[in-house]
Amino acid sequence: MKRIRVNEDVCIGCRLCEISCVVEHSLSRDILKAFKSESPPSLSRISVRQAKDGFLPVRCLHCPEPACVDACLTGALSRDPSSGLVLYDATRCVGCWTCVIACPFGAITPDAARQSIAKCDMCPDLDVPACVAGCSNRALTLEEAAVEAAILESVER
Repeated sequence: MKRIRVNEDVCIGCRLCEISCVVEHSLSRDILKAFKSESPPSLSRISVRQAKDGFLPVRCLHCPEPACVDACLTGALSRDPSSGLVLYDATRCVGCWTCVIACPFGAITPDAARQSIAKCDMCPDLDVPACVAGCSNRALTLEEAAVEAAILESVER
């Protein structure tokens, strides 16, 4: 299982990952149309936040025991047993945002315009998630899950 890994040492806060994500999840997949004419606009599933010593791209970690799935009232969020990904079914979401509150990493974005959420789906139609492909500094990389599990363990300590 591959996951997105962040190398904070080389993230310069350019937000190209956010832009790439918005374009990939837009209706047109065209950067100008995605930002200038689509309504409601697509939301990024990754956000770059200012950290104490630099920048931190925040995205869904697809946790082994996801609090968002436990908190979901309608079953819109589930964990796929084969891939380990936390999957989102927008047709089941009622926009209660309990998952937003439950996520300890702040990785789920409420989408007020659609009464739903935006969270990382690992861009299932692409070989490499758009945020990773769009990161010219290679602060985001796609790596095997064992690496991500180690990162998750260090975050939880």
